[in-house]
Amino acid sequence: MPISRRDILKSLALGVPALQLNPASAFNSNNAATEVPLLDNIDKGPFVGTRASLRTYEIPDWFRDAKFGIWAHWGPQSAVEAGDWYARNMYIEGHKQYDYHVKTYGHPSKFGFKDTIPAWKAEKLDADYLMGLYKKAGAKYFMTMGVHHDNFDLWNSKYNRWNSVNMGPKKDIVGMFKTAARKHGLRFGISDHLWITYKWFSSSKGSDKEGQLAGVPYDGADPKNFEYYGRCEEVFSPNLDWNENGIPESWKKHWFDRIKDLVDQHEPDLLYCDGQMPFEEHGLNMLAHMYNKSAAKYGGKTQAVYTSKRSEDSAPGTGICVFDVERGVVETIWPLAWQTDTCIGDWHYNRERVGKYKTAKTVVDMLVDIVSRNGNLMLNFPLPASGMLDSDELNVLDGITKWMAVNSEGIYGTRPWKIFGAGPQTEITKNPKEVNSAQQFNEKNRKDFSYEDVRFTTKGKNLYAFFMGWPEGGQVVIKPLATTSEQKVGNIENVELLGVGKVQFTRDGEGLKVTLPSKKPGEHAYTLKISGQDLV
Repeated sequence: MPISRRDILKSLALGVPALQLNPASAFNSNNAATEVPLLDNIDKGPFVGTRASLRTYEIPDWFRDAKFGIWAHWGPQSAVEAGDWYARNMYIEGHKQYDYHVKTYGHPSKFGFKDTIPAWKAEKLDADYLMGLYKKAGAKYFMTMGVHHDNFDLWNSKYNRWNSVNMGPKKDIVGMFKTAARKHGLRFGISDHLWITYKWFSSSKGSDKEGQLAGVPYDGADPKNFEYYGRCEEVFSPNLDWNENGIPESWKKHWFDRIKDLVDQHEPDLLYCDGQMPFEEHGLNMLAHMYNKSAAKYGGKTQAVYTSKRSEDSAPGTGICVFDVERGVVETIWPLAWQTDTCIGDWHYNRERVGKYKTAKTVVDMLVDIVSRNGNLMLNFPLPASGMLDSDELNVLDGITKWMAVNSEGIYGTRPWKIFGAGPQTEITKNPKEVNSAQQFNEKNRKDFSYEDVRFTTKGKNLYAFFMGWPEGGQVVIKPLATTSEQKVGNIENVELLGVGKVQFTRDGEGLKVTLPSKKPGEHAYTLKISGQDLV
């Protein structure tokens, strides 16, 4: 059985790699002549490509204040609209996506993933319209995919002719989204998933083990297709080896050149890595280049953000970037700003998930919980092949929009309180057999919050308490604000319910007891703005 993405990221404590297009020899791990040293061609500035230098990096305030971003995890794999990792799984005999491909397009020895790319036309893409929706929903930054594991660049790549300007939609997708994001005043991010492609696409070089075409190689095994699928010579295994073992130096250099080209052309505020920072020296030089480029633009202090899924890369004192958690949350308040990346459905659009998305309540619960732990939420709305959100996605987005219109004061520009929260949903279910079990991929253990679940944020001298549902009986009790609380809370002088105004309250050894109005100011979580003395 093919492994899940959860299983793959069990190796996050190890390294991270990528894939190449033009010089096909760069995929040949046995060709010593292709081993190319890293060139010293990064921009000069405050940083050099060493961990010692990069440890002086400080996360910019714009990111700490933003709290909410939206992602378009969208590319040629979206054309088929059959879910995640189609370009790999369609070559794995017995996989659901293999069966779908054979039934719909034919055998992968005759009709490979490369042949599906023309179906990605993006004929309804209106980046300006989407950005307007996302801004209205409260997003402060937007991220487009730059290149997924499928080795297809979404910009006018200097190093890869397999890109969205030459093929598929024949548009600079990254450039279009960048222009729209800047127009609407949003910070702009790009995601890089390229590092593991060298191994990830090895499935294209296999063949069926059973049936009439047993032993007939798939199209990725044809040398004329190495430019796209790569020349990884390892024996294919469904159990993807999620580390840098066997990745040639030439590929690492190619990854550097390609991502540097992306950064140079589009100058993202945020560059997301789908794993840990890859290829040590190459990755360190990439960070230094990106940070220096940003510093030159912003008066000597970098405003750029880079994410890594390895916590050591972002730990206080040794960190060089921002910690990213895929589909999960950290256990408690993280000492530095961090980010969750998740999706309302599958990462790539999947027709079978329509109507089965995360609800607006689930998203709001996650957002408040993450912000209370000093984090940001990056939420993917997977676009269909056409480039326009479906009606169910628009409904989820509308729910978020309405909630933000009332409650965003307690989200943007806030910082954590003494504790992140209280109530039944404060513990994270752990699996001790899994790496990063308390962080990566723990969202499946989540339950919808109730009024008994409380989360806190602060801004200036104000304390914000979110109660995550509407209690019956007209009163909510915030237990951590009791007069006998371990948090040693000072005097509470005023309490407001956002969307309503001042509300009556009392306080005793059981907690802060707030009398609620007869009519709710909205749906989902509700926000109390609390002022007084010595609250934060």
